[in-house]
Amino acid sequence: MSARVLAMAFAATAIAAGCAHRAVAQADTMTTSFQVNGLNVILRRNTSNDVVAANIYLLGGTLQLTPATQGIELMLLRASEYGTKRFPVDRGRQIVAQLGSVMNITPAEDWTVFGFTSIRSTFDSTWAVFADRLVAPTLDSNQVEQVRARMLTAVRAAATSPDPIVSHLADSLTFMAHPYGFSPEGNAATLQSITLGQLRRYQATQMVTSRMLLVVVGNVDRSDLEQLVGRTLAQLPRGSYAWSAPHPPAPHGRALVVQDAQLPTNYILGYYVGPRATEPDYPALRLATAILSGRFFTEIRSKRNLSYEVDAPFLDRAIATGGVYVTTVEPNQTLQLMHIEIDRLKGELIDRSGLERLVQQFITDYFLKNETDADQATFLARAQIYQGDYRAASHFVEDLRRVQPEDIRRVARAYMHDFHFVYLGKSDALSRALIDQF
Repeated sequence: MSARVLAMAFAATAIAAGCAHRAVAQADTMTTSFQVNGLNVILRRNTSNDVVAANIYLLGGTLQLTPATQGIELMLLRASEYGTKRFPVDRGRQIVAQLGSVMNITPAEDWTVFGFTSIRSTFDSTWAVFADRLVAPTLDSNQVEQVRARMLTAVRAAATSPDPIVSHLADSLTFMAHPYGFSPEGNAATLQSITLGQLRRYQATQMVTSRMLLVVVGNVDRSDLEQLVGRTLAQLPRGSYAWSAPHPPAPHGRALVVQDAQLPTNYILGYYVGPRATEPDYPALRLATAILSGRFFTEIRSKRNLSYEVDAPFLDRAIATGGVYVTTVEPNQTLQLMHIEIDRLKGELIDRSGLERLVQQFITDYFLKNETDADQATFLARAQIYQGDYRAASHFVEDLRRVQPEDIRRVARAYMHDFHFVYLGKSDALSRALIDQF
């Protein structure tokens, strides 16, 4: 590619990033927050289309769990699909299907998302079903058993797939004796042991408005939304829940778990613990992992064709988690190249103009991935939960642009060590001495 074409590409990226940033700032002038019976509500009025996304963030995530109750919140929410006080048995599902709305449940480490996407004309009708699932699920024993069976099938299927296996093991290893080591989806043992009585107690004690953050993005009037919330979710007990980020895990040095498997390729995933989301190192490490991921792609995939998938993941949660990931038939050569690139990031200053271009491209890509109403809801929720103010979302661009080459080198040195590795594949193909270098 010629220098002129590169310059044009970078200019286009910068313009797109600037437009995305201005769009967010402008949209924030249409965003308000308020409370209804202790339930925090954020409403972003988007009149550009008729799509409306409404998400409830049930705060706590894995902090809500114990070793014996992993998967309990997900089981409760899925069971609520099969009957509520106002919409018995399949009636709620039928109504949602007829309306063309889509409901979703996404459990994660810091919260569980329970939400829906509809159009403006069907928002009220969809809300009625959605809210009743939180307020008054029937929790019929036969229906709960159907949900249990489906969830057990899902976790058993995941236990035969390499990527879910290494992800679960790496989290468990990195966050030993820490809530992030729990699985919000549950495991076979916990899903089999959770009782109907436990589900009903969880519903009675944990479905409180102080534990909920509602974010709505779409063409909805505040007064209409307040009335809907007041008639439904606001009838739940207020409770006294106060979210706080989990404490960082106790450091326990490097670690390695090897699981022998005769697979066409070998899977390697290593994690390290990063800063809290409230710390200034957070955006710098986010960019450092993006730089490292690009270098891995160039050196390992493009130049040497050692892998079809290689990455330096960044897990965006209250305590950042970074790492290295690859599938390869040459684990030792690949690990050597990864270590070289990490050392280079720790030892050299990235070119300042190169960093500026990367930031522009990262911003553009990030906003392109967060352009739907549902994505915007989570963007606002992250700012509210992690920073204590949804308006912090509009600082995202400035935070990235403030990162300097010295910051990239510093966070690489500060966090990219004491990796916790999981290796799934031919055990005799791995030199464990290489793992000790990370």
